[in-house]
Amino acid sequence: MFAVRTVYPCSVRRRSLDSRIAGSLVAVVLCAGGPVGAQQLQRVERVDVARLLVDARAVDETGQPILGLDAADFEVRIDGQQVAVESAQWIGGELSGTGPLPSVEIAGVADPGIRGRLIVFVVQKSLQADRAIGLLRLLQDSERLLTQLTPEDRVAVLSFESHLKLWLDFTDDLDRVRTILTDEVMFREPGPLEPSRGPSLVTDISHDVGRATSSIEEALGLIGNALEPLPGSKSVVLIGHGFGELTVTLGIFGAQLDKRYEEARAALHAARAAVFSLDVSDVDYHTFEHGLETVSYETGGFFVRTHLFARRALDQVANALVGHYVLFTEQPAVRDEEPRTHRIEVELVGREGTVLARSTYVD
Repeated sequence: MFAVRTVYPCSVRRRSLDSRIAGSLVAVVLCAGGPVGAQQLQRVERVDVARLLVDARAVDETGQPILGLDAADFEVRIDGQQVAVESAQWIGGELSGTGPLPSVEIAGVADPGIRGRLIVFVVQKSLQADRAIGLLRLLQDSERLLTQLTPEDRVAVLSFESHLKLWLDFTDDLDRVRTILTDEVMFREPGPLEPSRGPSLVTDISHDVGRATSSIEEALGLIGNALEPLPGSKSVVLIGHGFGELTVTLGIFGAQLDKRYEEARAALHAARAAVFSLDVSDVDYHTFEHGLETVSYETGGFFVRTHLFARRALDQVANALVGHYVLFTEQPAVRDEEPRTHRIEVELVGREGTVLARSTYVD
């Protein structure tokens, strides 16, 4: 999209990436003209070029990540309108047998700024029988979630029961992560934490702040807000039993999501955080899984039940954590002055597989 405008005087400027939304816009301003006199303004032309960033995970039918893709392998539609994909940059694990992937030419746009990935584990605790059994079983096998991580990755661990607790700030100590998930998070209390030297959650999620968090929706919003200043995209692995407000319509039970969820979704979008939900409920279906499904779909992750094939579900999430593509695409012209929500659809071209990406963005 090229919009030519008249400005006085001549200026060269580039708007920085707005990290508050996953679909961020980059405006590159080009102008030409000679020196401007003290009493004379020179008329110049400015061209605004709008672009969109989309974090996308491509997986095959077995849940394995599809590596080695480039821009031509993706099709992106905004509000049903196809837009050009200018580049696709892989962020994550090493690609065996391939050369460097193409990336954007604007420094700092797709580069996450931190080597490795940022991953947050959130355990939604419950001692209710049909939840506790599945949760304990899953946590005992949670080591499988760490198999695809590298020494450059950083992991944080939190839990939520009556309020939010921070167990471990971002660390590369995977042995400590494993111990907390398998042995401590269910029956002990976290100790005091010092901020990590690198990316950290301690400042934004202090003990007092966590105690003031009364719902899992508020907890997800708080996590999103804490992740937002950190560069690049993030992954949130939510091990839990769901959320929402119980409703009864014509005798049929259901659940609806309220403003707290909408605020959490906005915060996760701003942080470029995809949520991968592992439902620990030991049933085929339950009302509150709708919350887990919705937050996963809308942020670019996925939802999976664990009561029948827990290890398969864990491996599926572990594979998704291997990495993702940052797509740099055109942004359709926006004529409305008021911000509005746009629908994003991403598919593979000429290849079998599924693409996971956030479903919307706001101007």
